[in-house]
Amino acid sequence: MSNLFAIAYPDVSTARKVRDELIDLQKQKLIDLEDVVVVERREDGRIKLHQAVSNTGTGAAAGALWGGVIGLLFFMPFLGAAIGGATGAAVGASTDTGVDDNFMRQVGQKMQPGSAALFALVRSATQDKVVPAVARFGGELIQTSLSHEEEEHLREIAKASS
Repeated sequence: MSNLFAIAYPDVSTARKVRDELIDLQKQKLIDLEDVVVVERREDGRIKLHQAVSNTGTGAAAGALWGGVIGLLFFMPFLGAAIGGATGAAVGASTDTGVDDNFMRQVGQKMQPGSAALFALVRSATQDKVVPAVARFGGELIQTSLSHEEEEHLREIAKASS
């Protein structure tokens, strides 16, 4: 089961640095992320989601590959790849995986203009290594899916690490 963490930051650049740090920690096998998104509330009040993974690009690549393979069967690989790519991009764009986009936008509406939040859906993590790496950036834990006791314990670890 995955756990959701939402951490508020004063600006989008800090939230992006934390996202990059989490991605590096994932490469080191210290954390297993299902999704990580930076939510920015712009000065004009609009909400912008900065997804780490583009479902549109992934869908287009997969669609082009399968369309090309199927096109080979009918001696039209380029047409098959083009149709498959367009279809895959459309399906990828309409697919929402990980943290619900509407939920992130609702939380973003409550943030101050110019601020940002990082949403991380974590399958597993080596807590004693991940928390200090993230805590050095500061931020305020605004929401988790942990129990109250686990959340309080996490806050204590983060305070001790910073």
